[in-house]
Amino acid sequence: MRSIWRTLDRGVLTGIGAICLAVAMIGVSYGATAVTAGLPAWLPVLLSVAVLAGGSEFVFIGIVTAGGGLIAAVMAGLLVNARHLPYGLSVPDVIGSGWRRLLGTHVMNDESVALAMSQPDRERRRAAYWLCGLGVMAAWPLGAVIGAALGSVVPDPNAFGLDAVFPAVLLTLVLPALRDPVTRTAALAGAAVAAISAPFVGPGVPVLLALTAVLLVVRRADTGESSRADEHDAAATETVVKAAG
Repeated sequence: MRSIWRTLDRGVLTGIGAICLAVAMIGVSYGATAVTAGLPAWLPVLLSVAVLAGGSEFVFIGIVTAGGGLIAAVMAGLLVNARHLPYGLSVPDVIGSGWRRLLGTHVMNDESVALAMSQPDRERRRAAYWLCGLGVMAAWPLGAVIGAALGSVVPDPNAFGLDAVFPAVLLTLVLPALRDPVTRTAALAGAAVAAISAPFVGPGVPVLLALTAVLLVVRRADTGESSRADEHDAAATETVVKAAG
């Protein structure tokens, strides 16, 4: 742990602290929402520990409290969590192997992956991922416990604006990456896809559809590599011609 503190700069540590605070506040909203909807207090707490994925837990709770079946709620939660598949492909070098891979997969979330990908080297990526992931693993259940305890006192937790904290923190994290033109184009395309599809599909699905914008980045990267290769071949040909002349 001491090496993690030495590896990450103060700005990243502050960001992780802000993320954990935001996660805890959303956890309070989550726990209170579940209890005020008539669910037992132990259920959101158990889910916060076993699932550790706020989006899918909110979807699960929403479907159950709306009268939906258990299977439908579980399948919807799994669909929302499908975004972790590309996450896992993007950070294989920071998770490790053996029991570390099991724990690293469990603590994988939007924030830990975003922070890891923003770091310049592998050591910093690994430190940011683990510190943020473990912090969220502690903050989310803690918030759920507090929310479940206060559920009868705060009948409408969203009235305090707690639901706006989480998106605000995520927006702060991604803003620096938007300086890159390719990333900015992909982000705008993904936002457009999500906004257009939201009225027609279920919760969580627009986020998955927005991932298609990643194809823009891949295509642009391939195009850039092909252009650089062509330039290299042209330069090599020119060199050979001059040498022969």
